[in-house]
Amino acid sequence: MGRTAGDDDDDGPPPAYAAQRGPRRDPRLKDLGISCMLNTEVAALLAVIRRRPDPYSYLPPAVAAAEEATFAGLISSLKALRGLLFQPRHGAWRCSDPSTYLTPFLDVVQSEEAPPAATGVALSSVLKILRIDVFDECSPGARDAVHAILAALTNCRMERFSDAGAEEAVLLRVLQVLAALLRARAAPLLSDSSVCTAVNTCFQIVQHAAGSRGSELLQRTARHCMHEILQAVFARLPDIRDGDGGDDADPAAPGGGGSSGAGFGARCMVDVFSFLCSLLLNAPDMVITPDGQGAFTSEEDVMLFSLVLVNSAVELGGEAIGKHAKLLRLIQDDLFYHLIHYATEYSPLVLSMICSTALNLYHFLRRFLKLQLEAFFMFVLLRVCGGANGPHLQEVAVEGLVSFIRQPTFVIEMYVNYDCDPLLRNVFEEMGKLLCKAAFPASPGPMTAVQLQAFEGLVNMITTIADNVEVDKAPAHDAYAVDVSEFRLFWTERWDSTSAASGGAERETWVDFVRKRKLRKKKVAIAANHYNRDQKKGVEFLKLCHLVPTPPEPLSMAFFLRYSPGLDKNKIGEFLGDPDEFNLRVLKEFTETFDFTGAILDTALRTYLETFRLPGESQKIQRILEAFSERFFEQQTAGVFATKDAAFILCYSLIMLNTDLHNPQVKKKMSEEDFIRNNRAINDKKDLPREYLSELFHSISTNAITVFSTSAAAVEMTPSRWADLVKRSRAMDHFTPCDFKHKLSREVFIAISGPTVATLAAIFDGADDEETLNQCVEGLVSVARIARYGLEDVLDELLCCLCKFSTLLNPYATTEETLFTFSNELKPRMATLALFTIANRFGESVRGAWKNVVDCLLKLKRLKLLPPSVIDPEAAAAGSGGSTGRGSSERPGHRHRASTSDAGGVIFPATHRGAGTSRHVSGMIGRFSQFLSLDSGGESLLSVGSEFENNLKIIQQCQVGAIFKERGKLPDEALQNLGRALIFAAGGKGQKFSTPIEEEETVGFCWDLLALLASANLHRFATFWPPLLDCFSAVSQLPLFSPCPFAEKAIVALFRVAVRLLSAAPQRAVDTRASEELVFKSINMMWKLDKEILDTCCEAISESIVKLLTEHAGGVQTPLGWKTLLHLLTVTGRHPETFDQSVAAMVKIMSDSGAHVTRFNYAAVIEAAFGFAALKISPLDVSTRILELMAESVNWIVQWHKSGYSDPGNSAGFSGGSGSSASSSSASSVEDASRMGNLAANMFIKLAEALRKTSLVRREEIRCQAVFELGRAFNLAAAGDLDLGPAGCLACFNLVIFAMVDDLTEKTLEYSRREGAERETRSMEGTLAAAAELLADVFVLLLPTLAQAPGFRTFWLGVLRRMDTCIKCDLAAGGGAGVMQELVPRMLKRMIMEMKAKEVLVPREGDELWEITHIQIQWIAPAVKDELFPE
Repeated sequence: MGRTAGDDDDDGPPPAYAAQRGPRRDPRLKDLGISCMLNTEVAALLAVIRRRPDPYSYLPPAVAAAEEATFAGLISSLKALRGLLFQPRHGAWRCSDPSTYLTPFLDVVQSEEAPPAATGVALSSVLKILRIDVFDECSPGARDAVHAILAALTNCRMERFSDAGAEEAVLLRVLQVLAALLRARAAPLLSDSSVCTAVNTCFQIVQHAAGSRGSELLQRTARHCMHEILQAVFARLPDIRDGDGGDDADPAAPGGGGSSGAGFGARCMVDVFSFLCSLLLNAPDMVITPDGQGAFTSEEDVMLFSLVLVNSAVELGGEAIGKHAKLLRLIQDDLFYHLIHYATEYSPLVLSMICSTALNLYHFLRRFLKLQLEAFFMFVLLRVCGGANGPHLQEVAVEGLVSFIRQPTFVIEMYVNYDCDPLLRNVFEEMGKLLCKAAFPASPGPMTAVQLQAFEGLVNMITTIADNVEVDKAPAHDAYAVDVSEFRLFWTERWDSTSAASGGAERETWVDFVRKRKLRKKKVAIAANHYNRDQKKGVEFLKLCHLVPTPPEPLSMAFFLRYSPGLDKNKIGEFLGDPDEFNLRVLKEFTETFDFTGAILDTALRTYLETFRLPGESQKIQRILEAFSERFFEQQTAGVFATKDAAFILCYSLIMLNTDLHNPQVKKKMSEEDFIRNNRAINDKKDLPREYLSELFHSISTNAITVFSTSAAAVEMTPSRWADLVKRSRAMDHFTPCDFKHKLSREVFIAISGPTVATLAAIFDGADDEETLNQCVEGLVSVARIARYGLEDVLDELLCCLCKFSTLLNPYATTEETLFTFSNELKPRMATLALFTIANRFGESVRGAWKNVVDCLLKLKRLKLLPPSVIDPEAAAAGSGGSTGRGSSERPGHRHRASTSDAGGVIFPATHRGAGTSRHVSGMIGRFSQFLSLDSGGESLLSVGSEFENNLKIIQQCQVGAIFKERGKLPDEALQNLGRALIFAAGGKGQKFSTPIEEEETVGFCWDLLALLASANLHRFATFWPPLLDCFSAVSQLPLFSPCPFAEKAIVALFRVAVRLLSAAPQRAVDTRASEELVFKSINMMWKLDKEILDTCCEAISESIVKLLTEHAGGVQTPLGWKTLLHLLTVTGRHPETFDQSVAAMVKIMSDSGAHVTRFNYAAVIEAAFGFAALKISPLDVSTRILELMAESVNWIVQWHKSGYSDPGNSAGFSGGSGSSASSSSASSVEDASRMGNLAANMFIKLAEALRKTSLVRREEIRCQAVFELGRAFNLAAAGDLDLGPAGCLACFNLVIFAMVDDLTEKTLEYSRREGAERETRSMEGTLAAAAELLADVFVLLLPTLAQAPGFRTFWLGVLRRMDTCIKCDLAAGGGAGVMQELVPRMLKRMIMEMKAKEVLVPREGDELWEITHIQIQWIAPAVKDELFPE
C-alpha cells in the first residue's frame, strides 16, 4: 500500500497504540513474532559459533584458515538471513519458501566442523520452526523443505563428537526434530521412502543407544520417538482413499508445493508394518551380543517393543487397514502367526500385550480375520486359560478372555460365526465351559485370582445375554422350534440376502438360517457319536435327520467324514480305504475338499493325513494315496511332477521314509543319499530335482508325519498348519458382525446353561464375602431372565438351588437352628430374596420348582416369619408385624391386590416390562447388601429392631403374596403346577409334622394360598382347575394321607372360592357355568373323603352357603351347584348352632316369589325343604311354614307349564335350549319326565313324594300338616289346570298316595304291636285316616283323567285293596272300634257314587269293572253293598 504525505507529517502528536479488540488478531503481528523468533535463534546460533577461545593455534595455518573460511560461510548465511527478517516483503512467512530461513540452520546441522553446541542450537531452532508451524503443506517449496530437514537429520555425523554427553544431547535433539517433522502440518508431503528413512533413522538411534550403553533417558526417548513416529504415520491411514498413495502408487518425488492429498501413503505403512513383523520374527537376533551388536537386552524386550508399536499402528489405522490389501495380508498371514507362536513362550507381560493386540484386531478387522481369530482363541486363549502353561499365564489369559467378553457383541458374534458354522469349532461354547471350569471352586476357601476373573467374565457374559434377550412379548413356546425336514448340503451353504425379503423379514430369515445351521451341526455331532459306535446306526441317523439324502450321496458323506467333530479317525480311515464303489466315490469327494495349490508335497500330505488315521492294510493305503496323489498332481504349481504316478510313488516313499526314521524298532536308519537313490527315474523315467528331494528328507527327519498315531495329544500350530489356514481363509466367508436377536440370544445361553447354573450355584454355596455373593445373585437373576423364555428346566434347577441355599429345606436342622442360621448369615437371606424375586417376576416359566417354593413358604410359616398380608389383606392394612399363626380367612367377596406399600422392595415392579433389564437388576442387587447388612453402621433398613423384626422385614420385601394375588400373573401351565404343589403339600407329601396342630395349620395355610390363587384367576378358572381335580384323587392315595384336616380345610377354602366366583360380575355364561361346576364338584369330592367334616365345619360351611343363597343366589347357574348347596345346607343346618340361619335361607329361597327357583333346581329345593320340615329340632311353626311353601310351589309348576318351561321371573335364567350346561342329573330328570308324560308331572311328583316322606315323621302335627299340604297341592294343581295326564295321575297314586297309605298302615301296625305304644298307635291311626281320606279326595278330583288311563282297572283294584288294608289295620290296632270302620265305607260310597255319576262304573256287557267292584265291596264294606249295588 502506498504512503501519502500526510503519513509523514511530523507536526502531529505521536500515534497512539491501538489495543487489539475482540478475538481476532492482526496476522501481521503473528508474522512479526515469527521474525523476532527467527532473529533470536540466529543470534543465539551466531553467539555459539563465535564463542571459540582460539582452538586452532596448534593447527597448521592452512588448515586453520580453511576452517575459519568454513565458519565464515555459516556466519555469513546466518547474517544474510537476519538481514531479511524484518524486510516488509518477507512479512508473510507462510507464503515464503521455507528454505529461505531453514537452510542456514540445516547447514549448521550437516556441517562436520560445527561444534556440538552449535549443532544442538541449530536443531532446537528447526524444532521450534516445526512446532509453531511457520510453514504448512500449502507453502511454496514445502515439499523440498521437509525433505531437506529429513536429509539434514540423516546426514548429521555423530562420530565427530568425542564427548559422549554432547553426542547424546544432539541425538536427543535429532529424535525430537524427527518426531516434530512427522507431526508437522507439512509432513504428508514426505514421500514413502522418506517416511521409511525417518523410521529407520529412529530405529538406528534406538540400536545405537542400546549398543553403546547409552543413558536410560536416551534409550527411553528413542523408543518413545519411535512410538510417536508410528502414531503420526498410521494416523493418516484413515484419510487415505483407496488408490491414493496406495500400495501400487509411485512414490512422490520431492520438489514444489503439493496438495493435501499428495505425499506418503499406504506403501510406507506396509513397509513399516512389515518391519515390525520382522522384529517379532527375528527377536533372538535383536538381542545385544557380547560384541555390542543388537538393540535389546532380551527377546522379551524385543517382543514388548514391537507389540507396543503394532498395537499403536492398529489402533490408529483402525478399520482403514482393511481397505489396503497388503497391510491386511501382513496381519492375516504374518502377524497372527507370530501372536499365536509367541503367546506362550514368554512372560505374562508379553501375553498380556498379545491379548491387547488381538482385541484391537478383533475390534477393527474381525471381518477379515475369521479363521485367524478362531486359531488365536483355540491355540492361545482357551489353551492357556485351561492351565496348560502355568498359573501366571493362566491368569493373564483369563483376563484377556474377559476383556473380549466385555465387548458388546462379542458373545453373539462368536456364536454365530463359529458355533453355528459346521466347518469351525464351537468357540463360544468352549469359552463358556472353560470359564465355568476355571471359576468353579474346586476346594473350600477363598477364591483364587483366576477363579475371580473367570467368575467375573461368566457373570458379564450371562448379563450381556440377558440384557439383549428381552422382548416386549414373549413368543409362544412353539415359535422356538426349528424345522429341518429337508436335506440341504449345509456344509457349503451360504446365506443369500438377495433371495430374501428386505427389512425385518430379511433379518428374521437370516436368524432362521443360522438357527437351522446350528441345529444341523448339533445333529451331526450326535450322528458322529452313533457312527463311532456303529457305522450303520450312524448312517441311519444321518438319513433320519435329513443330514444326508436317501440314499446317501458321496458328496454329503464326504463332508460328514471331513468336517464332523469327534468322529473316530480310525473309522474314517477304514471307510475311505474300503474297495466298495460307493466308498471309492466318497474317497474322491473327500480328497477334493482339500486345496493343495502352492503346497509342497510333505506339507500337503501332513494336512491330508491329519484328518484321519491311515489304515494298516496295504491295499487300503494304496487306494488312499492314489486319491491324494491325483489331487496333488492336478493342483501342483511348480510343475515338479511329470505324471501323477510320480507323485504317488514319492508319497509312498515318504511314508516309508517316515516309518524308517521315526520307528524305534528300525535300527539302521535311511540316509539322505539312500532316499534320493531310491527315488531315481520315477518322474516319467527322469529324476526329480535333488534339492526338492533333499528338502523333503530334512522335513520328514525333523518333523515326523503322524500316520498311525491314535494319541490325543494337543495339536500345535505348525507352519504347515498355518499355511493351510491362510489358504482356507481366502475362500471362506468373512466374519459376520451382528447384533443380538431374541431367538439367537436364547440359544446362545442354551449352549452353556448347564455348567453356568452349576458354577454360579457352587460359587454362591462356597462364597462368604458380600461382593461375590452379590455378583452371584446378579448372575442367577440374569439366568432367570433368559430362562423365562421357554427354558423351564433351567429355571426350575435355578430355583431348586436357591431353595437349598436358603437353608429353609434342611431336613437335618431343627426349627431353632434354621431360625438362627437365617438370622445371622447373609447368604440364606440373599437366597430367599432372590428366590421369591424370581418366582414373582418369572413365575410364568416355573414348572416343577413350585414344589420347592411352596416348601420354603411352609417353612417360613412354621418359623412364624410370614407377614399376615400373605393371606389376609386386612392384616397388611392394619400394619401387623408379629407372627401369623394360622392366618385369617379371606373375607368372602373381597378381592386381594398385591401390596404396594413395599415400593422400595427388592422385587421387580409389576409394571416393569423387562423385569430384568440390567439397570433394574443392578439396582435390585445393589439393594441386597444395603438391606441385609445387619452389622453395618450406616442407615440400614435393619439397623433397628429385634432379630425377629429384622427377619420379618426381609420376608416382607419378598412380597410372597404377589405370587398368589395378582390377576393373570401366571399362565395356565404354571398355575396348574403351583396348584399341584400346594395340593400335595396340603396332603402331606414331603412334609413332616411334629404335632397335629402344626399339621392343621400347614394344611390350612396351603388351602388359603390355593384359594387366593383361584380367586385371583377366576376369569380362567375353567381352564386351569380341571387338572387339579385329578390331584385330589392322587393325594387321597398317599401313604400318610390324613383326610380330616385336608378335607376340612379344603371345603372351607373352596367355599370361599365359590363365594368369590358367584359374587363376581358374570363373565361369558358358558365359562361361568363351567367354573361353577368345577368348584362344586371339588366341594363334593372333599366332603366325600370324610363326611364327618360336615359336622366339624358346619358353621363355616353354613355361613358360606347362607351368604351364597341370600346374597348371590342369582349367580348359581348350574343344577350341580344348587344340588350341592341345598344338600349341604340341610346337612349342616341340622345342628342347633346353624339351624336358624340355614332355615332362614331356605325359607327366603322358597318365599322370594320363586326368583331363584327354576325347573332345573326345583327338585333340589323341594328335597332340601323336606329335610328342614322333617328335622327333629325344627319348631312346629317353622316346619309348618316350610310345608306350606312346598305346597304353594305348585303355582311355580303351573306357571312353567303354561309358559312352556321358560322359567318366568327367574333372573338367573337357566336357558332351556340345547345350549344349556345342565348336568347329568337334570338330563336324567328330563328323560324320566318324558316317560311319564311331561316335565310338569315329574316336578309335581317330586313335590308329592317329599310331602309323602314328611307324613312319616314322628311328630303327629307335622304328619297331619304334610297330608294336608299334599291335598292342598293337588287342589292347587287342579285349580291351575295343571295337566298331569293319565300316566301322571297314575304315577301320583302309585308313587305317592298308595305309598303313603301303605307306609302309614305299616307304621300303625308296628306301633300296635309294641307294648305301651297306645298313644303312638292312635296318633299314627289318625294320620292314616287323613291319608285315606286324602286318597278318596284326590281320586274324586282326578277321576276324569284317571278313567282315561289304560290301566284304570288295575288302579281301581289297588284303591280297593288299600281300603281293605285300612279296615284290617283298624281291626288289628283298635279291635274293630277304630275310625276306619266308619271312614272307609263312607269313602267307598263317595268314590263309587262319583264313578257312577261320571259313568265310569256302569254295568256293561263285557266290562268286568262292575263285577269286580261288586265282589270287593262285599268283603270290604258289606254294610253299604245294598245301597251301592241294589239288586
